[in-house]
Amino acid sequence: MNKLCARQVHLDFHNSEHITGIGSRFDRRQFQQALKVGNVNSITVFAKCHHGWSYYPTKIGLPHPHLKRNLLKEQIDAAHAVRVRAPIYYTLGWSAHDVTRHPDWVVRRRDGSVESFNFDPKAKPTDKRPSCSWTLLCPSGGYRDLIVSQTDEICRSFRVDGFFYDICAAHTCWCENCRAGMKEEGLDPEKEADALAYKVKTWRRLMNDCKEVILSRHPDATLFFNGTAGTYATDYHPWNTHFELEDLPTAWGGYNKFPPRAKLYAQHGKDFMAMSGKFHLAWGEFGGFKHPNAIRYEAASMVAWGARCIFGDQLHPCGEMDMATYRNIGEAYSYVKRIEPYGLDGQSAASLGVWLSGSDRDDQGVVNMLLETQVDFDIVNADSDLHGIETIVLTGAPCLHDGTAAKLTAFVRRGGALVVLGEGALDSKRQRFLIDIGATYIGPAAFENDYTVVKSQMGRELISSPFLNYSGAVRTRVKKGARVLAAIREPYFDRTYARYCSHENTPYQLRDAAHPGVVKKGRVVFFSHKLGALYIENGARIHRDLFLAGLRLVHKRPVFSTVMPSCGRANLIHQPDRKRYVAHLLYAPTLQRGRALVIEDMVPLHDVPVSLLVPETIRRAYLAPAKRELMMTRREGRVSVNVPTVKCHQIVVFEY
Repeated sequence: MNKLCARQVHLDFHNSEHITGIGSRFDRRQFQQALKVGNVNSITVFAKCHHGWSYYPTKIGLPHPHLKRNLLKEQIDAAHAVRVRAPIYYTLGWSAHDVTRHPDWVVRRRDGSVESFNFDPKAKPTDKRPSCSWTLLCPSGGYRDLIVSQTDEICRSFRVDGFFYDICAAHTCWCENCRAGMKEEGLDPEKEADALAYKVKTWRRLMNDCKEVILSRHPDATLFFNGTAGTYATDYHPWNTHFELEDLPTAWGGYNKFPPRAKLYAQHGKDFMAMSGKFHLAWGEFGGFKHPNAIRYEAASMVAWGARCIFGDQLHPCGEMDMATYRNIGEAYSYVKRIEPYGLDGQSAASLGVWLSGSDRDDQGVVNMLLETQVDFDIVNADSDLHGIETIVLTGAPCLHDGTAAKLTAFVRRGGALVVLGEGALDSKRQRFLIDIGATYIGPAAFENDYTVVKSQMGRELISSPFLNYSGAVRTRVKKGARVLAAIREPYFDRTYARYCSHENTPYQLRDAAHPGVVKKGRVVFFSHKLGALYIENGARIHRDLFLAGLRLVHKRPVFSTVMPSCGRANLIHQPDRKRYVAHLLYAPTLQRGRALVIEDMVPLHDVPVSLLVPETIRRAYLAPAKRELMMTRREGRVSVNVPTVKCHQIVVFEY
């Protein structure tokens, strides 16, 4: 199978039957010119859209009623003529016309009602329809047969580079087909776990059937089922030849969502790409444009985190490409062409591991604190080889069992360090700690919020006065041999109508509580608060400072370090086949404007320090792709350079 292209476009084409002239202004040369201007080497084109219409003369599905040409073939042929791949889009979970024709194909809730997304079944025809409003379909029975048959028809009719199936594995279903199937397999439809298990089987059967059909005729085709690349959706991963991590940082997820996902998916042994959009706001927005600087930053960031790039566009129903869009994308992709070798096909070199808990608030909150302070990290879990990892962070939610706890205990015994937040070391029933964190669990917080008072061992840079925590600490009793690094002050009372003080929270009592705020025992630091969740919800700098102060007590030898403002991002990759480490530095201030998170100003940073501590002997350092040499200094095994300027993105290469 060929490697994925790094400069892709996902060309949405969802068209109502109430619009005429579908594809009427498609022009082969204009299409090719857009691809050239955009520096695009792969473009996803449509076989079937969310309205349920196909864009070629299908005998299995339904061609759009106002399409007068084989648009899919013309697009594929035009792309191939200029050496651009053209994987094929096919909708699965949303198909409006199939819903209308076959109500028996829709996903049903346990009570028999229809499962939908932003759809009101009681709405009048003239009511305004919400954005992204669809009814879900179940890939069983007649709908499954349609999918597999049309996939086979497409494979027989076209030269297929790949398939992108959309809206997959979205919801558990209790339609008549699924209920009957559960009973045949000895599953109880009334049990949520059994219904979920059957959903997984149903989707895996469909994915397997589609994959067999495609690869029997096109063995080098790529295959991706969109919706199956969730962090914990590993049940579906074997059927994907690669991963496409869909995100719109301007409108949902933000710019911090992608880095930890990239770190995780880099470990799966398959190519992966980051999917954003050219749109100002939501996916499929006609006439929406990001500023070119935002697209350039996003593209550079994708490569910096090891991902291939894909930007979404939406083709006008007439089929004419929007050249302004491709000039914007082309500017970014011109840069990507130059930097691809320095970001793709590497591996993480970080010595800090973040152990994901499954709680988005806790996980993302910790990641945000690390990203904003340019602390390089990798994602680790029960299956990870911890060789090279110095310190592991448990982010705050219970996520361990006896086996994983034993692995972490052995990790500490071998000289590793742990930073444990909140409930991160508790068992699933929240009754006891599964690893020795220097304290015994007593119970949950007694008050809705409390205060932390740090001791001098945490460092002089922290505020010494009691500072507010917007949720209370778990209560523990300190073990012999552990040191208390911060105390807790509890409020006089929780705020109620009966008892309250001033406008907001109740002030702190003047004596320390019996339970501690921060404990250190050997190479383990325990924070009694879920600092990640606190940070993502409230954004108080003091909580980030506290976390980093504790981290530095045990994380002594980071492989890579740099110092930038909080909008700066940094990632280090190792490319052993090229005998080099590559540091990526990114800087672009984000601004919340209306509903969108906007990037438009490219403010330069000057004299950015970068240092590296690796076992290899570094022989030269330079900026890429310009290959401008940098002067190195060496101290205690660490190599340091000064980067003159970082504007949007800068690459520092260390060769050994």
